[in-house]
Amino acid sequence: MANVSLIHLKKQFGQSVAVSDFSLEIADGELVSFLGPSGCGKTTTLRMIAGFIDPTAGRILIGGTDVTALPVHQRNTGMVFQRYALFPHMTVAQNVSFGLEMRKVSAHERDRRIELALDMVRMTEYKDRYPRQLSGGQQQRVAIARALAIEPKVFLLDEPLSNLDAKLRLEVREEIRALQQRLGLTTIFVTHDQEEALAISDRMAIMHDGKVQQVGRPDVLYEQPENFFVAEFLGKMNFFSGTCVGPGQFKTTDGLLLNVDAVTQSTKRVGVRPERVELVAVATSGNNIPVTVQSSAYLGSFVDVVLAGPNQQRLSCQVPNTATVSPADAFTTGRGLVMNFKASDCVVFNEEGGA
Repeated sequence: MANVSLIHLKKQFGQSVAVSDFSLEIADGELVSFLGPSGCGKTTTLRMIAGFIDPTAGRILIGGTDVTALPVHQRNTGMVFQRYALFPHMTVAQNVSFGLEMRKVSAHERDRRIELALDMVRMTEYKDRYPRQLSGGQQQRVAIARALAIEPKVFLLDEPLSNLDAKLRLEVREEIRALQQRLGLTTIFVTHDQEEALAISDRMAIMHDGKVQQVGRPDVLYEQPENFFVAEFLGKMNFFSGTCVGPGQFKTTDGLLLNVDAVTQSTKRVGVRPERVELVAVATSGNNIPVTVQSSAYLGSFVDVVLAGPNQQRLSCQVPNTATVSPADAFTTGRGLVMNFKASDCVVFNEEGGA
């Protein structure tokens, strides 16, 4: 296993900058997710680490060794692709063996590693089957086994769960995390799914337009976003524009006076997460905003309520599912309620967009 150092990494295709000045230290045994919308540069960065794409500038170090100019097979990285990339004419065992054969591993050692890798992903009994005889989840497990069989220093996964159904995504996600922790593998996981990244990562690097917006633990990024993009992309947030009018006070453009912790003279926007909001019939202590129910959706563990605030601003609240909550009764369209939240639950943003 090894640490990974990305030093001022850049990739440019013609006049288009796909990745701009990406620097990051990934510790030995750490799982870091690259999270962002399509086209943000996360997969390009992963492919530069693997060696499939040459960087325009910058350096890549694995275990302290500069691998920037090394070909793929000399970097000792194992990669799992979005579309599995299994050879249809080969059995499961032959697919897992392929990378070992390319590295000229002895037949005896190959057999040992194949058995070990298939056992790790619970696919030993399927070793003589062909990919067409497997489900999507089984094919992905074979792809993982193939990457692990070469005993890589760094494990790279490029949106490996995107072709699986919801239940299978959760199952395979948990298996990947358990394997990574058991083996102590340094792992980079690319995804555009926020929940996936939050659940699996030691740290996350959120990307947008080829730039890293923020790096940190999942809880820190969610609770303390450094800019508007991170706050908006990672989950949901209600935003209010306005100005600071005194210590701990923020006046919105609609004339509402909010109590906000950490507000400063440079604060131009305040945000609050939907799960930190309560809907009450009458104003109580804390911040109170009159709202009208637009719609509600029952989502199992909570009810997602869409609201219209002052000047028809779209707001939302996530109400925990309890035996007393009935969307049909409590959140009928057109019902007037009060959105209530604490000053301490507010996130502030300055004029440059930072938090």
